[in-house]
Parts: sequence; C-alpha cells; structure tokens
Amino acid sequence: MSSNLTPRTRLTAVAALTLASALTLSACGSDDSGAKGSDAAGKAKNAGSQVSVTDATGAEVKVPAAPKNVVALSEMDLDSALALKVKPVGISAGRGQKGAPGYLADQAKGIPVVGAVTGPDIEKVIQAKPDVILAGQLADKQVLAQLAKIAPTVVTIDKKKDWKKSFELTAKVLGKSNEAAEFLKGYDAKVTETKAALGANAGKNVSVARYSAKGTAVMQQGVFISDVVGELGLKRPGIQNEKGQGHSTPLSDEDLKQIDADWLFIGTLTSQGKDAKLFTELKAKPAYKQLDAVKNNHVTEIDGSKWTSLGGAQAAVSVLDDIKKAMSSK
Repeated sequence: MSSNLTPRTRLTAVAALTLASALTLSACGSDDSGAKGSDAAGKAKNAGSQVSVTDATGAEVKVPAAPKNVVALSEMDLDSALALKVKPVGISAGRGQKGAPGYLADQAKGIPVVGAVTGPDIEKVIQAKPDVILAGQLADKQVLAQLAKIAPTVVTIDKKKDWKKSFELTAKVLGKSNEAAEFLKGYDAKVTETKAALGANAGKNVSVARYSAKGTAVMQQGVFISDVVGELGLKRPGIQNEKGQGHSTPLSDEDLKQIDADWLFIGTLTSQGKDAKLFTELKAKPAYKQLDAVKNNHVTEIDGSKWTSLGGAQAAVSVLDDIKKAMSSK
C-alpha cells in the first residue's frame, strides 16, 4: 500500500475480512441439490444481463444492465445519478460539506456518507452493498483495485472534467442513456433561452470567484463553471481566460482587482457558519468595495457547492437559472 494513502482509504483488517466473507458467500451458492437447475439458469440469466462500458481511463468494465445499488464517489456522480432518477445507496461528502453538496441536499437526504473528497472509506463502501461503484475522478490504482473487489468500479470523470461526457458515461452505466439524451436536449434548449434573455448583456465580461478562510480564489478555464459560462457566449476577464494550475487560483487582497468584471458571481462553499462570516468580512474590505461590479450593483452571491465545485448536469441547469435571474435585460 502506498504510504501517501490516508487511513480511511486503506483496506483495514476488518474491511478485508468483511470483503473476503462477502466474496466467499457469493461463491458458495445454495447447498440444495434440487435447486441446481434453477441456479444454473439464474447464473446464465445474470451473465446475459451485463453490459460492457469503457470508463474515463479507457478501461473496459462489465456492469449490471440495470444496477440497483449504486455508490457515487464524487459530487458529479451524485448529481448525474439523481438527474437520472437513481438514488445512490452511498455517497462521498461534497467539498466543505458533511454530506451532499448544498444544492443536492434535499434529493440526497438519508443517503449514507461512505467517503470524503480525500477518498472513500472502504469499510463503509462494503456496508452499502453496491452492485456498481461510480468512482468519479479517483486515480489511486490501489484504492480502485480495492473497490473493484467489492463491485464493478467505473471512473466517470476524465482529465478535462467534461460534465456532459461524464453524464453520458454514467447514464450508460445506469442503463439510462435515453433519459440522458433527453436531459441534454432540454439543457441545450435552456442555453438558447438564457442567451436570448441576456439581451443587452450578451457577451459581457463575467467573473466567477470563491471566498474561503484561505482568501479569494478565481475560477479559470478547464473547470465546470467556465464551460457553462462559455456556452452562453459570455466573456471572462484577465487570467480567467487562461487554464489554471488547479481547480481555482488564489489571489491576494492586493490582487483582488482580477475578479472585477461587468458582472461578478462570488460565494462560499456554504452559506452557513464560518463561511457566512467570512463573506461578510470580504464585503467589508476596501479593495472589494472599489470593484466596478460592486459599485454598479452587479454582484450575485452564489452557492459555491454548485458553481465552484465539480458541478454536473443539475448544477449546469441551475447555474443557467442563476445567470438569467441576475443578468436578463428588463
């Protein structure tokens, strides 16, 4: 096991024993000799009910044709599954969250948390008894190997983090490709509708930023929100036109001018507790007050769990609603 794995991602002795027991039980079958014929027929039927999918790494994975117990190990996986009317039996907590991202909290109510952004808790994944695991952008080969011993495991997010490709792949895994096609058709129609609603604000500069205990960070190219904003034909100021090194780029207070634009969308990962206080602090900073977007009252406080995290199908639709509400010409 690689030394850089967190304790929760290691296959503990208890998890290993549980996994071994589960595999043994599934291999044993029934001792009733009178049921041998039906068992054989059942196995043949089950073998025929599998489909092969190519995951985001290029690996071929055989999954159940209609999985019932799905574990979603990223925010995007959860968003996709719920958009396709599939409620997972286990999820990873969203960034800065104790459970599902804020915008999905109601839909995900009651789903056990089996991991965090840092990785899955193998024992909890076993307890969820999945028949397929959506592994998001998980890249640790040892952890993926552990998960594959529990259930077919599909990496759903590629290096480009394209939410549409991930959505279509997840739909294929869940046997919901037709539903995904309909959803994307509706999304494209909503993009067209939102563009029309922008009126005189079409083509304006839009800045997207997040504030946290570490300060202000700006969203550059290569992340979910930049893809959605780009589809509307809206422009981005300064470094937001460039691909960032990571998910977001931190800025000092002295460099806060870089988040200025015709319209500014900014928020924290949650709107409660420390995050709420932090945002109040930001609005009191002289550098923030000097931004043109602030002076022109063109600032919208956003749900960071929706705008500035991994995103997904439902997040994209909701972001379009937010932009339309803020920027539509009256």
